[in-house]
Amino acid sequence: MNGISFIVPAYNEERVLGRTLAAITQVSRALAEPIEVIVVDDASTDRTAEIARAHAARVVPVRHRQIAATRNAGARAAKGEWLVFVDADTIVSEALVQAAIAALRAGAVGGGCAVRFDDPLPRYARPLLAIALPVYRALRLAAGCFVFCTREAFATVGGFDETLFAAEEAALSIALRRRGRFVILRESVTTSGRKLRTHSGREILGTLVRLALAGPKGMRRRDALDLWYGQRRADPDSDG
Repeated sequence: MNGISFIVPAYNEERVLGRTLAAITQVSRALAEPIEVIVVDDASTDRTAEIARAHAARVVPVRHRQIAATRNAGARAAKGEWLVFVDADTIVSEALVQAAIAALRAGAVGGGCAVRFDDPLPRYARPLLAIALPVYRALRLAAGCFVFCTREAFATVGGFDETLFAAEEAALSIALRRRGRFVILRESVTTSGRKLRTHSGREILGTLVRLALAGPKGMRRRDALDLWYGQRRADPDSDG
């Protein structure tokens, strides 16, 4: 299939998935290319798969509980020549997707975009993001909530590194940059600030410091990454 495959990894995302898929559906109506939407349901115990099917998405069930492997499973099931990975708590816009398509048509092998977090955000989060987001952009790394690439380039670099339990999007960005032009678009997605709302500044900064000290090996241990793989905390500001 020529066209675009939207790949959405999801684990117990019944509260937010519907909004994400509704946004993709709305964008798809404005595009000339064939579209498919794949939700990779990674061992969810809630209504994630039911919600995905209600939005006409194809559900690929897996039991990895590892984000890189889950994304790769979606890519293997995809039929499009262009792959767009969107997190289950992330809202895309027509302007963003059109910009990604234009970049791919112009010869880019892949890219990412600017990122905004939904409100409210805790006070500590704003200075943290004011530092982290420009650094990510300066390093030309795609944020994990939105990554796009050609199928050919994705296959050439071997997809997401399944030895990593986090920062797999950074590793993919670096691998793709070695293959061709990799762009970070000015257009943005809006993603959930729920981790920032449900964890203290001390917890967030502590995790980042530990990972910085551990280096790449810290990303290869699930037990060191509770921020991503620990018990999810209820977000009182989510209305999903």
